[in-house]
Amino acid sequence: MGKLLALPLLALLFLSGCAHVISEEARKQVDPSIAFSKLRGNSDTFIGRNVMLGGMVAGVKNTKDGGQLEIVQFQLDDVGFPIESSHSGGRFLATSPDFVDAMIYKPRRLVTIVGEVKGKKTLPLDEAEYTYPVITIKEIFAWKLSETEKAFPYPTPAPYYNYDPYYYGYDVPPYWYRPLGPVFRP
Repeated sequence: MGKLLALPLLALLFLSGCAHVISEEARKQVDPSIAFSKLRGNSDTFIGRNVMLGGMVAGVKNTKDGGQLEIVQFQLDDVGFPIESSHSGGRFLATSPDFVDAMIYKPRRLVTIVGEVKGKKTLPLDEAEYTYPVITIKEIFAWKLSETEKAFPYPTPAPYYNYDPYYYGYDVPPYWYRPLGPVFRP
């Protein structure tokens, strides 16, 4: 009888660990039919529509009109985490009317964004002209990046040691995981 009661509890705990980083309200506004490859090729066609994108911050710029993030696009997994790979669809600009703190959204930080397509903008990138899709941020999630935020020390802490398939009691490098970071909703 106790095992029958434990099963729904375990299922609930498992499903709660798979929560999305972007609010349900923002995800409902997203048009899932807009792939980044389409957006990059024809940004003006999608003006006014909402997209969910993610990637790695390449640069931050603040002006009197607000902040701007230059982001190298990566595919997102089921919870909205940008999957770092050797393939990217290109870059895009994420803009905000507010100040964007470069200490939080520093280069190499992974972010997930829901925003409205505003068109395109051509700017110099190295020695070439590059056309960026421009997205106005409605919601952004910054994934933590520092070394102390990424690793469990070994041995694995007590609540997890029964569930770690790689722990054999040997002194091995840290166990990597991806913790959650701050959410920004203007």
